Amino acid sequence: MAKRNESRSVAAAEASGSVTLIDVARVAGVAPMTVSRALNRPDLVRSDTQKKVLDAVRVTGYVPNLLAGGLASNRSRLVAILLPTVANSIFADTVQAIMDGLATSGYQTLLGLTAYSKTREEALVEALLGRRPDGIVLAGTSHTKATIRRLSKANIPVVEIWDLTDNPIDMMIGFSHEQVGSEVARHLLGKGYKRFGIVSVDDPRGLRRCESLKLELARHGIALPAFEILPAPATLQAGREGLNRMLAAASPDVVVCSSDTLAQGVLAEAASRRLDVPRDLAVMGFGDLSTAAHVYPSLSTVRVDGKTIGMKTAEALLARFAADSKPDAPNSKVSIDTGFTIIDRDSA
Repeated sequence: MAKRNESRSVAAAEASGSVTLIDVARVAGVAPMTVSRALNRPDLVRSDTQKKVLDAVRVTGYVPNLLAGGLASNRSRLVAILLPTVANSIFADTVQAIMDGLATSGYQTLLGLTAYSKTREEALVEALLGRRPDGIVLAGTSHTKATIRRLSKANIPVVEIWDLTDNPIDMMIGFSHEQVGSEVARHLLGKGYKRFGIVSVDDPRGLRRCESLKLELARHGIALPAFEILPAPATLQAGREGLNRMLAAASPDVVVCSSDTLAQGVLAEAASRRLDVPRDLAVMGFGDLSTAAHVYPSLSTVRVDGKTIGMKTAEALLARFAADSKPDAPNSKVSIDTGFTIIDRDSA
């Protein structure tokens, strides 16, 4: 009998030409307000009720009017994430954790790519603010003055990730690139390396790590290393080209790369020259990509906990959204150092 009533409800909705929230409620056997909660605030609904509503949505073909819901609640339930690139997977765990963390509370995410360009980031921010996102996540802390000004006045939560700074726009979750550079230098000096080379792409965060490494080497009386900077994004070919250029003018005993992708390109070029790694040339990466432990020789690198950065970002945004719904609630200042770990493998 229940199945027959459900079929009648669906048929009636289809005959009217437009499936409404009330039709979904009738099929699910719940109140319209419960359907609204299940779709917009799933964290407030029991799992069995949520399943009934989602089954009814699927059966009826109902498409929620997100714009109308946003106007009613003054919320778009949209969070924008701006990244420099998806050419390699270094940000993958972070983005997945943000999306998973926000989805449980009914938020959708929109991804924008800046191609390492601050002016492109500025244009994206301007366009996105017109869509009234509830929050914006930015990779890094290097932005144009106009971007900083617009976001500071936007009255929405902003999280800068994968970096730390003394002057965040709002919230900040990441690690110190300068500390990475200095600790990598000390680690490799401790292993006896003296002739350093650096291969990086033109990425502000990667270059900061490299400059910090150079400063630390200078403190220990080590000559300035050979330094090859290539256009972003990082690719295997760029890594090969970087080592090719370097060996034409220098003979390093260790090459530090601003990413694992570049480092794997360096390994490939070294292999093509029949160089023994690490005896003839040691190689150090950054990021600990899933491939780093499985190349030959296994890649020494720096691990960053991208998943934790993403989880903490989602938590910070949801906490701010909850606080903003309460009159006179003070904004919580979030600054989290997630740290990093040097991973010692066979390449250095």
